[in-house]
Amino acid sequence: MTSTKPERYMAIDYGDARIGTAVSDLLGITARGLETINWNGRDWSWALDRLSALIEDLQITTVIMGLPRRTDGKASESETKARAMGEELATRTGRPVLYRDERYTTVLASRVLRETGIRGQKRKAVVDQVAAEIILQEYLESRRKA
Repeated sequence: MTSTKPERYMAIDYGDARIGTAVSDLLGITARGLETINWNGRDWSWALDRLSALIEDLQITTVIMGLPRRTDGKASESETKARAMGEELATRTGRPVLYRDERYTTVLASRVLRETGIRGQKRKAVVDQVAAEIILQEYLESRRKA
């Protein structure tokens, strides 16, 4: 009987002011929001240090980086920044970083929070986590279908 090593995934919803994170369970079935990292959009060092620490502490095996593509499908400046951050994370942590189109996840996350009655500052604080959770859950479901 062969045993498979548990895998834990982390999704990142990149933004120039906030970075949302979500993590999977060890079976790779469910996603849950983890935290929102507030940063200035210019100096990556603190944000990368925090992301790297989370990846190490939670024993993340694979990172899923959301790509903020434009609605016409073309690459945006934010997508270029997200790819660069993903490459730096891969270098720092030695973990693979996979990229997924995240168009509309923040809109969907805002809708979910609005429908559950979460408003104002509370919504702003967690919307990026929920977007990361959506990115991760979609990734996990795509793995099961493959």
